[in-house]
Amino acid sequence: MSSDQSPRRGLLLIVASPSGAGKTSLSRRLVADHATLALSTSATTRGARPGEADGREYHFIDRAAFDAMIEADAFLEWADVHDNRYGTPRAPVEDALAAGQDVLFDIEYQGARQISDRMPADVVRVYVLPPSMADLSRRLHARAQDEEDVIQRRLERAYGEIALWEYYDYIILNDDFDRAYADLAHIYHAERLKRGRNAWLEPFVDGLLAEKL
Repeated sequence: MSSDQSPRRGLLLIVASPSGAGKTSLSRRLVADHATLALSTSATTRGARPGEADGREYHFIDRAAFDAMIEADAFLEWADVHDNRYGTPRAPVEDALAAGQDVLFDIEYQGARQISDRMPADVVRVYVLPPSMADLSRRLHARAQDEEDVIQRRLERAYGEIALWEYYDYIILNDDFDRAYADLAHIYHAERLKRGRNAWLEPFVDGLLAEKL
């Protein structure tokens, strides 16, 4: 029996960080490098930024449609963030897990907590730290996506989010992108090998022990 051909339950890899610390760049590279991993696409009520496309970065929907999905319990998690709502549609994630597909979430603390509470056995939580608050401020200004008042709210929120670092299973310091990416990839590979996530192992080992030389 080959582990590549045997059923396994997928895992949910949560990568969180304060806004601007690099979680999105790290997440998208990990997904691009691993066919076993799919990026969860959230729904949001905020408008698309330049270069973003509906269904790729987010599903862009209005507040009424978002609220209807909440009423239908169609979200695995949802949260109000920076005056907008973000949520993870439930059905695609549950289908992926059952099919053995791993799913990566590029989300913040509120979403990470809700997913962990609902599916604790499936979740791996990673938090990405900036090397300094000054560097975080520089990154937010350099990407030129928000007005100054929005940037300041993001920085203020970052202090509260970073204070919750002990909630996560792994912490990555993103002071060097390539090193941070290598750390994230190692975490993902190790978690895929955990005994409890590989149902093929027990019958395979039983078969080994039953072999007579």
